[in-house]
Amino acid sequence: MKLHVIGCHGPYPVAGGCTSGYLVVHEGKALLMDCGAGVMGRLMKLWDPSALEAVLLSHLHFDHASDLLVMRYYLEIAGKTLPVYVPPEDDSPFRALLTAPAFDVRPYPAELEIMGLNITTLPVRHPVPCRALRLTDGEKTLVFTEDTNDCPGLDAFARNADALLADAAFLIPEWTDQKPHMSAAGAARLALAAEAKELYLTHLPVRHAPETLVQEAKQVFPRVRAVTPGMVIAL
Repeated sequence: MKLHVIGCHGPYPVAGGCTSGYLVVHEGKALLMDCGAGVMGRLMKLWDPSALEAVLLSHLHFDHASDLLVMRYYLEIAGKTLPVYVPPEDDSPFRALLTAPAFDVRPYPAELEIMGLNITTLPVRHPVPCRALRLTDGEKTLVFTEDTNDCPGLDAFARNADALLADAAFLIPEWTDQKPHMSAAGAARLALAAEAKELYLTHLPVRHAPETLVQEAKQVFPRVRAVTPGMVIAL
């Protein structure tokens, strides 16, 4: 299993960059986790969008889903329909925009199998319905917290992850329990509690250098990096 980082900033991209988008490749097939602003163009350098097995949307905030609106045209021209998984309780106006022949919109079941990967989800703490994702091939496990503040059960969900991608949108002085995201230190505490092998900081805020977030996290958990566009994580 390989994870290709397409975009990693939020809630808006750096100049010339893009927001949340992660391509998972396994056994010659691929799925996309999130499809935020700017992801479509960069995805096309890595994979034919019409050949994806599915898109897993953690939630329907624009920085995680907006480029599906332009992917629709690509799929319609190619004559393809793509499964798109969303939180079942989400009834936002954006979900209505996905009503098109190009998309087979499906609510997340308790568990699903895609391209030899077992995928489970966990509701997490965000202003709109959102799911953390756990993908395993039976040997290696990738966990993506998606957008969340500290959340009961998340450490158990991420237990023994080989790669833990964790929301790190704030530094400690900015963070409060009422924020919609974790701090870098909070992501590190999660990795420590979950006994994760490696921590990768995501949802990077443009206002901070990634090195600053990493430095804060390393005070708690030593094996940490910030993801960068183009990074490939091999599991």
